[in-house]
Amino acid sequence: MNFLSRLMEDLNGARAHDPAARGNVENFLAYSGLHAIWMHRLTHRLWRNPRLRLPARLISQFARFLTGIEIHPGATIGRRFFIDHGMGVVIGETAEIGDDVMIYHGVTLGGRSLAKVKRHPTIGDRVVIGAGAKVLGPIIIGADSAIGANAVVVKDAPEGSIVTGIPASNRPRRPEERKPAVDPAEYIDPAMWI
Repeated sequence: MNFLSRLMEDLNGARAHDPAARGNVENFLAYSGLHAIWMHRLTHRLWRNPRLRLPARLISQFARFLTGIEIHPGATIGRRFFIDHGMGVVIGETAEIGDDVMIYHGVTLGGRSLAKVKRHPTIGDRVVIGAGAKVLGPIIIGADSAIGANAVVVKDAPEGSIVTGIPASNRPRRPEERKPAVDPAEYIDPAMWI
C-alpha cells in the first residue's frame, strides 16, 4: 500500500471513529492522534535498521513533544489505528497492536519488567481501550474485546471480552455489546462498563 492510500485510510478511520470529526482537511491539520501515528510509521521504519535507531528515537521524542503521545519506534501497530484525544498515551517498545484498534487518552500499554524480552501487551484486532486504562506486561488481549476506562489489566483476556476494574477481570461480551466501534449509529462507549 502506498503512502497516499495509507494516509487516506487513516483519515477515513478517524472520521469513522470520532463523531466530532468534520472533514479530512481539518483532521489532517488538527488531530494529534493522527500526527503521532504518522510519525510512528516513519520512526518504526527507521527503527528496523539498527544504524538508524538513534534518529528514530529522536524523532519519536520530538513527536511526543508535539502531540503529548509517546509511541516507542519499536512498537508494531496495525492498520486503521486511531487515538482519540491522545494526550498522555504511552505505547512501549514491544507492544503489538492489531488492525482497527481504537484507544482513548491516558492509555498506557506498558511493561512490568526491565528484561530485554517481550514485556508489553499484544492487542488483537478491533479492540477498544477506554480512557486511562493501563494494560501492563506481555499479556494478550483477544480480538473484539473492550477495556473499560481506568481498568488496570495484568492478565490475558480471551477474544470478545469486556475487561474492567482494578485489578481488571473479564467477562464475555454479550451479543448486543458486539457492535463495531466504527459504526457511529452502533457505537458503545467503553466507559459504560465501569
